[in-house]
Amino acid sequence: MKVCIMCGGEGTRLRPLTFERPKPCIPIVNKPSIEHLVSHLSNLGFHDIVITLGYKGDAIEQSLGDGALLGANISYVYEETKLGTAGSVKNAQRFLGDKPFLVVGGDHVTDLNLLEFYREHLKSAAIVTIGLISIDEPSEYGIAEIDVENRIRRFREKPGPGEIFSNLASTGMYVCSPDIFEYIPAGVKFDFAKNLFPLLMEKNLALNGWLARGNWSDVGRPASLRQAEKWKLQEMRYANISGDLDVKNANIQGPVDFGSSIYLGNNSRIVGPVVIGSGTSIGDNVLIGPYTSIGKNCVIRNNVRLLSSSIYNRVVIGQGSSVSGTIVDNETMIGDGCSVEHGSVIGPRCVIRNRVTIHSNTRIWPDVVIADGTVVTEHVLNDDYDTRCEGS
Repeated sequence: MKVCIMCGGEGTRLRPLTFERPKPCIPIVNKPSIEHLVSHLSNLGFHDIVITLGYKGDAIEQSLGDGALLGANISYVYEETKLGTAGSVKNAQRFLGDKPFLVVGGDHVTDLNLLEFYREHLKSAAIVTIGLISIDEPSEYGIAEIDVENRIRRFREKPGPGEIFSNLASTGMYVCSPDIFEYIPAGVKFDFAKNLFPLLMEKNLALNGWLARGNWSDVGRPASLRQAEKWKLQEMRYANISGDLDVKNANIQGPVDFGSSIYLGNNSRIVGPVVIGSGTSIGDNVLIGPYTSIGKNCVIRNNVRLLSSSIYNRVVIGQGSSVSGTIVDNETMIGDGCSVEHGSVIGPRCVIRNRVTIHSNTRIWPDVVIADGTVVTEHVLNDDYDTRCEGS
């Protein structure tokens, strides 16, 4: 059983997190998200994996290698120009052979039973089976209407008001028969949802839907990234300590996963599920709440409140600061007495001085310095970087 994982997008909607890494390498529970995906596929029996690469694809190849450590055999196909979703799969045709294959996005985080999905396609006469899932806000996705035989009768990409005839959204996961290659032109930009599916339906070829049950996210925005991490943290069932732990009269309520050489100060409290990377130091009277991940070699000073947040590597959080529902990228320094509100995203190597308040859903670009006492109410950009945060 072969899988094609598409990893060509720039991840502009996740900026500033994707300036220096591709979207599939954004950490979730302290490891690149694509490692979670490949592990899930391998555990289901999908060991032969083809990955299409574009933006910063070398980072993905370095992360996964040949796949042996994850129980898979991985091949890589680079795109010289942007080919769209279907075009990128066409570009990998020589690796996919003449049997049905699974297509997933490199930014997908899921626990769906994709083996059941694959088998359902094999039972049908459909040229493509689309994984569908019920969601509350379908306007950002392609939506489908199916009959009792799972045949797709209508499909519309990103419907507007008055066009939302279903809340069954395409997951961007497909099982494809090799016949689809006859309908995808080579060397040009061509998308599954925008181009291929309307063409197949126009030719009256069978497209089926598979009704998915479980967790799925395409990690396209910071909120969905945090949700995906919450799912992964919820999978923890027990405490795991990988090395030495120095604890000074602190309280730990699991489940937790600690790396080596962690210091936990006096009267501090950790309420799991929480993951903390190696070499991190936690001061006195610190509260770390559920659904928090902290990377390697971070410093959390005294009297900090850190709740439901993703803190990457080598981050410093100053005394008396409060950080809630936030993503903080590598090597950022947050000063004393700061308040960072829910939904904020702070890029790498930022310096947030003392007594700064960052309002909710605010993004701060890399290498930005925020002066003492500032109240940040809107995105803070850096002209050395692209300022767009909409798109792929």
